[in-house]
Amino acid sequence: MTVNEPSFHSSGSNTGTVKPKQQKSWVPTLLIGIAVVYLALVQYIPALNVFFQAFRKGVGPFLSNLTHPAFLHAAGLTLLLALIALPVNTVFGLCAAWAIARHKFPGRAVVLSIIDLPFSISPVVAGLMIVLLYGRNGWFGPWLQAHDIKIIFAFPGMVLATAFVSMPFVAREVIPVLEEFGKDQEEAAKTLGANDWQIFWRVTLPSIRWGLLYGLILTNARAMGEFGAVSVVSGNIAGQTQSLPLFVEDAYKQYETEAAFSAAVLLALLAVVTLVLKEILERKTRIKDVE
Repeated sequence: MTVNEPSFHSSGSNTGTVKPKQQKSWVPTLLIGIAVVYLALVQYIPALNVFFQAFRKGVGPFLSNLTHPAFLHAAGLTLLLALIALPVNTVFGLCAAWAIARHKFPGRAVVLSIIDLPFSISPVVAGLMIVLLYGRNGWFGPWLQAHDIKIIFAFPGMVLATAFVSMPFVAREVIPVLEEFGKDQEEAAKTLGANDWQIFWRVTLPSIRWGLLYGLILTNARAMGEFGAVSVVSGNIAGQTQSLPLFVEDAYKQYETEAAFSAAVLLALLAVVTLVLKEILERKTRIKDVE
């Protein structure tokens, strides 16, 4: 015997639920438009104008500006400042990160605040602090003069200013990585007979390599692009204490606009390379977190 299944279809109109058509909100479009216009006015148009002004008369004049003796000296001095500040802040950052992430001690918050000091202090104020310490009338000025040591308006003062403003990046990038990594693997290696150096090179360093590289990239970018603190302590003497950012300002003031824009393009390309490397490291970090 066949049993007829009950019919759920009602005669007449369809009883299915029809969702009301949602009206598209104009708020997200407006916010995106405001953001795009703001970025265009603040970043995109000024950056494109720098490139336009640099290449306005062709590639030949642009390359000629890059061979000017004052430019070559400024670029070499900037590179030398970065080569000194980078390893110094790397060693400091690793030591500080290790001490803060692996030990609980009184005053830990104070140490973190001191490391973050360059983030909150104006670079000009940082340069003034160095002048008040090592200048002719500063705390150490008489002793330095007695021993014929020149810090302010000389290369050592520029190194101090560059190292100060780029100090926090390595430490601040490595500390959270060390805290997330924990101490289990390090303690296991220690129980197997590894000494501190072996633990650092074979266990700790591989685990923090991406954070460390990220900090190195940011440190190098800040060191090569610093203007305020270096301007205060250097005196901005062309061919002697003039870094590349100072060269851009000085050339523009002297109405050598083509040279200024050419140097600015070089600094802008450095920023682009920094952003590309930053994005690559962030992707590698996200892939590692997923794994």
